[in-house]
Amino acid sequence: MATISDVATRAGVSTATVSRALNGKSSVDPALAARVLTAAAELGYRPNGPARNLRKQETAVLALIIADVENPFFTAIARGVEDVAHAAGYSVVLCNSDDEPEKEREYIDVALQERVAGVLLSPTGHGESAELLGRHTTPVVAVDRPLPNSPSDTVLVDSRLAASEAVQHLADQGYRRIACLTGPSGVLTADDRLAGYRDGLRTAGLPESDELVRRSEFKAAGAKQAAHSLLTQPDRPDAVLVGNNMMAVGVLETCAELGMRPGRDIGVVAFDDAPWATLLDPPLTVVAQPAYDVGAVAAQLLLGRIAGERGEVTTTTLSAHLVARASSTRPQQG
Repeated sequence: MATISDVATRAGVSTATVSRALNGKSSVDPALAARVLTAAAELGYRPNGPARNLRKQETAVLALIIADVENPFFTAIARGVEDVAHAAGYSVVLCNSDDEPEKEREYIDVALQERVAGVLLSPTGHGESAELLGRHTTPVVAVDRPLPNSPSDTVLVDSRLAASEAVQHLADQGYRRIACLTGPSGVLTADDRLAGYRDGLRTAGLPESDELVRRSEFKAAGAKQAAHSLLTQPDRPDAVLVGNNMMAVGVLETCAELGMRPGRDIGVVAFDDAPWATLLDPPLTVVAQPAYDVGAVAAQLLLGRIAGERGEVTTTTLSAHLVARASSTRPQQG
């Protein structure tokens, strides 16, 4: 898909000139405008209307690019960003990357072309996003995951320690064959939760086994399949640590299909305290992450960068905490 930068290169003009020409501005020389229109037609370029309109507020717009807008964790991050930004007179444009590197890059490209004041990004961890951002001076803050190979302010949650504490909680409840269902390899949060799971097993004096570990996308469908694989093996686990609340939906669906009741037949702990967690029967034990605070802190850091008030890049790591509920209580012995 052709971008405004491609059109500018083909026409031999700046992206600003392309934007003005495509918007019919009279300040563009007719000859240049003709070159731009010809280049756009040759490349099949189609302007992004909503993004193009951002120029009306180009000095007061932040782009927030998150992995999954359906995930309550990222929704809470977005709310934290929006509250801080709005109070400072900024608008926020929300973009959903679906954890796809190409989609992430497209949104970054649009944000940079449209001269947003700053970018908040939950990186996929793959692709060319870091390189693309590194070629521009637009301030960037990474949220939930660091931006690979790029110095930028970052706001994280200590997933590794939280996962370790969750496993120790399950061990304290009497569970001995504890499994872990985490996200894709190479995604820091997924890798950290797996590392924390293993830390917790060692602390509790429990053996590790690759048979008790599964990875899937951070969504319900993949987690459902992975959970089925875990829970139907001959020597199945008696408890499971789940990587996020969307995955927990898939795990709970599998438990229901197999006739397994959390807190009785299997212990379940999941990352993120979704609004529905207390409505389940039994209520779900969770690792509660300060998602709103992640967004609020990230927005504050970004506004500081925009104002030129900050020096060296920083990494802010927030803490998560276990909220014990009935899904992880020790099964009654018959």
